[in-house]
Amino acid sequence: MKQKNELGKGLRALLSSINADTPMQGDVTESSKINAVSLIPIEKIFANKQQPRHVFDEELIAELAESIKTYGIIQPLTVRQVGSDQFQIISGERRFRASQLAGFKEIPVYVRLANDNEMLEMALVENIQREDLNPIEVAISYQRLSDECGYTQEQLSDRVGKKRSTISNYVRLLKLPVEVQNAIKAKNISMGHARVIAGVDDLILQMQLFKDIQKNEMSVRETEKTLQSYQRSKARRPASPSTKTSNHAIEPLEQKMSMFFGYKVQIQRKENGEGQIIIKFKNDRQLNEILDRVDE
Repeated sequence: MKQKNELGKGLRALLSSINADTPMQGDVTESSKINAVSLIPIEKIFANKQQPRHVFDEELIAELAESIKTYGIIQPLTVRQVGSDQFQIISGERRFRASQLAGFKEIPVYVRLANDNEMLEMALVENIQREDLNPIEVAISYQRLSDECGYTQEQLSDRVGKKRSTISNYVRLLKLPVEVQNAIKAKNISMGHARVIAGVDDLILQMQLFKDIQKNEMSVRETEKTLQSYQRSKARRPASPSTKTSNHAIEPLEQKMSMFFGYKVQIQRKENGEGQIIIKFKNDRQLNEILDRVDE
């Protein structure tokens, strides 16, 4: 599976590091099995017929496929093994469909056991305490505890002994552009840098800060000062009438929001920072699905 961009090797590099740390056969624990990311041939994976959503936006799937071709699958699917060599999807069917469309032969997954909720929780909590995990791995562990074990951030705080703000800072990393997430995993920028970038709502400014950090090798403190300088400059800038900003940095955000809601999202933004977000739907059922996502 040939990736278009070097950044697309992010998950491959992660898998390599996991494989390097995985005990030899005979020493593998149930905990390590749950935390491990496996590459499974795509023809051995099938959708869950009980999945609540049966209609998928084909245009959105095509956009996701293009993103996956470039960057790879950042967050693995979760599957359960059925029989000797078949795997049923628990979460990630859109990523599965997009991977099929992109022509992938194998995809990364977490393999869940039949009745392993308690074991999964213990393994993920143990995983978070490890010192050798990068921030994105920690963030994914928190997200899995939330998605698969039903924890709120307040409950997670009590369960793992971390401040709620700490957990929130990690989870917010998963909303950053893929380029930034890959840089965090590769240790090209620190968690401190990532927190500064994640605290910015403007995607264009996020990407500008990211480029400045790499180009000028800025410290976290220098990054904070640069952000303050940008914000002061923006506050002094006179508003432009109605010219729309055309910037490729908006596209990843549109894709991320489209992935979250399950429907096409368009962002229209003016030079002065004003704008609107448009979520397209065709009927009341689709609207209710969007509202359900907002309520989650």
